[in-house]
Amino acid sequence: MISAQLKTEYGGEITIGIPIIIISAIVGMIMGAVVCYFTQRHFEQKKIGEAKETAGKIIEDAKKEANDIKRTMVLEAKEENLKLKSELEKDREDRRSELQRFERRLMSREENLEKKSDNLDRREKGIKHKENETRKIREQALEIKGKQQQEIERIARLTKEEARAQLFADLERELQMELALRVKQNEERVKEESNRIAKMIITTAIQKWAADQVVESTVSVVSLPNDEMKGRIIGREGRNIRMLESLTGIDLIIDDTPEAVILSGFDPIRREVARMALEKLIIDGRIHPARIEEMVEKAQKEMEEKIREEGERATFEVGITGIHPEIVRVLGKLRYRTSYGQNVLQHSIEVAFLAGTIASELGIDPRIAKRAGLLHDIGKSLDSDIEGPHALIGAKYAVKYNETPEVVHAIAAHHEDEEQRTIEAILVQAADAISAARPGARRETLETYIKRLEKLEHVANSFEGVEKSYAIQAGREVRIMVRPDQIDDTKTARMARDIVKKIEEELEYPGQIKVTVIRETRTVEYAK
Repeated sequence: MISAQLKTEYGGEITIGIPIIIISAIVGMIMGAVVCYFTQRHFEQKKIGEAKETAGKIIEDAKKEANDIKRTMVLEAKEENLKLKSELEKDREDRRSELQRFERRLMSREENLEKKSDNLDRREKGIKHKENETRKIREQALEIKGKQQQEIERIARLTKEEARAQLFADLERELQMELALRVKQNEERVKEESNRIAKMIITTAIQKWAADQVVESTVSVVSLPNDEMKGRIIGREGRNIRMLESLTGIDLIIDDTPEAVILSGFDPIRREVARMALEKLIIDGRIHPARIEEMVEKAQKEMEEKIREEGERATFEVGITGIHPEIVRVLGKLRYRTSYGQNVLQHSIEVAFLAGTIASELGIDPRIAKRAGLLHDIGKSLDSDIEGPHALIGAKYAVKYNETPEVVHAIAAHHEDEEQRTIEAILVQAADAISAARPGARRETLETYIKRLEKLEHVANSFEGVEKSYAIQAGREVRIMVRPDQIDDTKTARMARDIVKKIEEELEYPGQIKVTVIRETRTVEYAK
């Protein structure tokens, strides 16, 4: 235990323990806290009293202010009430005035309605009177009409039904005349416009494709190194020339023409095989039946390869792919086929380009038109073995090798063996006619030419009312003079169409034929 020494006032020392000091300090602190508590409480009670006095003053002031506000609001409410009352009175007066005006308008309208009612009554009476008069007049008119009808029937010796039938017949005849005139005018207008557009498109197509035309012949000439070779070609007792002619089917003409042998035949492929074999024999120098047979066989194989190459060249030139190899081979055979002297393969290429160009000008996909144009005459390579028109033969062949229906139909319809159902078929027919009608493209013998002109005039003269007909422009136009007392203006157009149909059915011709029907009336007088 810690202790402390303290001196007394008498000089002595007292020893006190530390716990007493601590207790004294604690007691002092408690007493201080008690004093502070009572002091603070005194101050708080004083503040509470002051706050109560302040609150009482505030409450009194609030009461006074509330009374003042109450009096003010009561005054304002009274003033608002007076104001609303005055407005209601004014509105009531306005409504009363409006009602009075409305009553006056209603009275005025009632007066007007009464006046109108009186007028309507008077008009109704007038209408009834007029109806009675009209009925009487109608009865009189019917009576007069009946008398007139009886008089007309007596004068005309026709009944009412007969006169009506005659009137309808006259009216129908006039309407037919008017209709025919309008149809003719519309046809002429459409023809002019379509001809203008067609000429422009065809001109564009021809300008884009201007191929040279080479007239094919039915003979070939083989040059010889010397005239002694003629005897070797003939052989002992003619055995060499007979063997060559029997194997190729071509006639060899060996005459006085120096250093030349003429091959004559209507089959261009056989003639070409004979020419190739003969040239090989001349180069080889060994000419005897066995060698001839060998060379002819070799030439035939080379010819098959050449035909295939010609077909591939044509498809490449036109820009068409995906054609069956068998069709390509048949297409190549057209290189050795002619129509009125025109090479058919070159003609087919030209038709393909023309059809494709026209299709492009019309905004149509040119691929189908070009494909159909190139293949349109493949039947000519087959028609020697198959009966029927070459257009239908070619169409069946195209079907066999999976050509599209559009191409098949265009092939079949380009000579109207089938009814044309697509624009591509019409384009192929037009391109075919353009290619065939080009100057110098085709030719025919004088005898055939004269017969065609005579038959053309005969077809025109077979129609009733035709006075004379003339085939002109090398048979590309026929002009027909009709009797004006038998054929009127409206019948000329129908006659022209009928003549065109008959020409298409009975004649064969390259290109197209223009039919012109002329009706002329002349009046001649002589002054004496």
